[in-house]
Amino acid sequence: MDSASQDINLNSPNKGLGSDSLSEVPPERGASGVTPVTLPPGLTEEEAEELRLELTKVEEEIQTLRQVLLAKERHSSELKRKLGLSPLSELKQNITKGWQDVQTSNAYKKTQETLSQAGQKTSAAFSTMGSAITRKLGDMRALPFSNSFGNSPTFKSFEDKVGNIKSKVVGGRTNGDGIQSPTDPNPVQDKAPF
Repeated sequence: MDSASQDINLNSPNKGLGSDSLSEVPPERGASGVTPVTLPPGLTEEEAEELRLELTKVEEEIQTLRQVLLAKERHSSELKRKLGLSPLSELKQNITKGWQDVQTSNAYKKTQETLSQAGQKTSAAFSTMGSAITRKLGDMRALPFSNSFGNSPTFKSFEDKVGNIKSKVVGGRTNGDGIQSPTDPNPVQDKAPF
């Protein structure tokens, strides 16, 4: 079994004594080969030596923890491979879960409800506007002056375009079937089954 995949006991007295330990690295020396004696103010040589030993110990622990983490990451990768989990499938799962979380959030529900209401009101407004334009065009056609105007190709083309827009907004209903203007004195009953 290779040493990187073994569990490392952090309380072991032999920790950090491996070949990659920092304790085997000789301390840095100055140009003359002698350890520099400059100490920060208020620090004795004994305190500096204790701090150096503690620093060495902490650095060894950091190295040990890196080895443990590397071993755990390898083990995790091996388990995922055996389970057939790929990074792509994990990403898909994370995205799916995130989208489900968004959809169940109150903010999303309120936004969806608001947009739905706005769409309904906009559709009703376009429908009413289309009915009013159609009625006005019909009134213009009925006027004696508009006989020559109402029979012109330009007027008929405009009237057809307004009718097409109206049928698209209303959803295929033509000639006012099921469309009620706010000024209509005889309301039309909705034929919806529910």
